[in-house]
Amino acid sequence: MRLFRKVALTAVSVLALTAAMSPNVHADDKDKELETRFAAADKNNDGKLTAEEAKAMPRVSKNFSRIDKAQLGYVTLEQLKSMSR
Repeated sequence: MRLFRKVALTAVSVLALTAAMSPNVHADDKDKELETRFAAADKNNDGKLTAEEAKAMPRVSKNFSRIDKAQLGYVTLEQLKSMSR
């Protein structure tokens, strides 16, 4: 019975750790995908997307003015990451 209890507690611990780590893994994957899509859309490689460049990312384009709160005429990768969280 003791062995079963140890095995059961170990299994529960592993499952709890896996569940706790899953959001971070998923977030990392989302960030990598966003970085890749941003780099492809950023045609002049200046680290910013203009409204024209953002057309390559439909959701960004649709929400461009909401993301560009300071009305600078561009959005950055960091702004997009903060909006996606």
